[in-house]
Amino acid sequence: MSHFPASSYDKFPTVTVPGHHQAWSGHAAWQEAARADKPVVVDTYPGVRLDELKAAIAQALPGHRILDVEDLAARPSADIDALIAANLTDDRVFGVLSHHTLADFYDAGRLAGLATQVSASDVPVVLVGWGAALVPLPERTLVLADMARWELQQRQRAGAPNWRCHNTNEDNLRKYKRSFFVEWRVADRHKRQLFPAVDYVLDTNRSVGEATLITGETFHRGMAAAAAAPFRVVPFFDPGVWGGQWMKKVIGLDAEADNYAWCFDCVPEENSILLDVGGQVVELPSVNVVFTQPAALLGPQTFARFGAEFPIRFDFLDTMGGGNLSLQVHPLTDYIQDRFGMHYTQDESYYLLDAGPDAVVYLGLKSGTDPAAMVRALKEASDGGTHFPAEDYVNAFPARKHDHFSIPAGTVHASGANSMVLEISATPYIFTFKMWDWDRVGLDGRPRPIHVDHASRNIQWDRDTVWVKEQLLDQVEELGSGPGWTEERTGLHQLEFIEVRRHWFTGTVEHHTRGTVNVLNLVEGPEAVVESPDGRFEPFVVNYAETFIIPAAVGAYTIRPHGAGTGKKLATVKAYVRGTETDLPARVVGRPS
Repeated sequence: MSHFPASSYDKFPTVTVPGHHQAWSGHAAWQEAARADKPVVVDTYPGVRLDELKAAIAQALPGHRILDVEDLAARPSADIDALIAANLTDDRVFGVLSHHTLADFYDAGRLAGLATQVSASDVPVVLVGWGAALVPLPERTLVLADMARWELQQRQRAGAPNWRCHNTNEDNLRKYKRSFFVEWRVADRHKRQLFPAVDYVLDTNRSVGEATLITGETFHRGMAAAAAAPFRVVPFFDPGVWGGQWMKKVIGLDAEADNYAWCFDCVPEENSILLDVGGQVVELPSVNVVFTQPAALLGPQTFARFGAEFPIRFDFLDTMGGGNLSLQVHPLTDYIQDRFGMHYTQDESYYLLDAGPDAVVYLGLKSGTDPAAMVRALKEASDGGTHFPAEDYVNAFPARKHDHFSIPAGTVHASGANSMVLEISATPYIFTFKMWDWDRVGLDGRPRPIHVDHASRNIQWDRDTVWVKEQLLDQVEELGSGPGWTEERTGLHQLEFIEVRRHWFTGTVEHHTRGTVNVLNLVEGPEAVVESPDGRFEPFVVNYAETFIIPAAVGAYTIRPHGAGTGKKLATVKAYVRGTETDLPARVVGRPS
């Protein structure tokens, strides 16, 4: 597992906070937070190391009394477990999204008692913990200690338990399930309520000793700046049993690693974003931009449709020199709503950044497939009794560089070996029903979860060879061209809500967000630059295979070859939510969308 491979963040694009702002770290951070004559309330995201945090505060503020709100007011762990049991279910992977609030996990009487203790204390008080802001105080200095979900996952893999749990050695999939379906839902709901009143935000993605503090005003200015110009989130990379070697070579990752299977290059729920605060880098969850600037980032119609949630995901699947992905299917919208509480599903597509001569994409069922026979064979294989003959049931289509395969939910699919896939999809990425995993176990040595029952209820059996060839293959349509550019529609299928356009260009291409967020990747050529026709933002340079976000509020922008890309033919793919565009004034009609 790895963040962006640069040795430091000085090589990664940051969002500059406009104006004169300061960041504090070490003792100076806590002395700044405590300079007002008020109790200091440090409300944390679950997963922040409280022992380290309390020790750092004690060293910086020796005259203060530190109260751990979690230890003093949280309900007993057994009570919380009982409260959320229906959300966790017995399944190793899937739960039901929680609608609890953090107050449900606390004893209201004890919270009120803490408020009394603070008022009666003859020394300054610091309240610490997830839920510290629930203590009813008449005045306070509020600090939000925040952290990206990807950092939390790394800590859990290294042995960190879930919030107030004793599950250090538990299966990481179950830890993640508790976080995804309960803790992160409750935590995001809670911190969104804190944003308007927060006095300071603390970056705790690194050790608490390196934690960096910024004012609430700086935080909000940084979020607004991110929603007004192109930006990238910090990608992260992960190994897998089917992982390949392409990203190691092309992106420059650790050459000693066995493989890299995944790169999450645009998953704002879990990625982070870097702010430049007076020359100091502050790392915060990129989902904070979604929460605080939803209309400017997403656009009014996308926001109205999805709420404060980023609906488009770009990631990489590297099987070059690796193996096949699991044979899988994603749930239909009705099923994911009914069973898991998610309001939209994981429609997706595979865009081939690269492919070996033997690369294939498994897609749809062979015509004449008997559903009962296939399900019976899958169940026998999942029980360990036999090998599943995938080639007898599933189509395998040759895959070449720049091919684009649509995969609407309910379609059986998998990327084969020796492919480098840019996966363009909707965001609910954990809802994958694996049917067959080619006789493999996971990196932890345990069999990977198989969900044949879920899968059989979602497979669309009429998506056979004929249907796939007509509906999902070779769907490229040229839409227009001009001096130095050509625009094509490459998908997705009409059952999916994401529209994808590809632009080939040797010169400047004019784009417009048309009031909805755009997500792009430079799929051909070494380097390009994104510019504002009226100078609203600084030129933004992107390199091959990098994903970048153009907020809806940007409006007009251009992309052209730059640096090593000058004089070469380049290509971008651009995704946006179909049907959320706004009308353009007459002066821009006819430009590429």
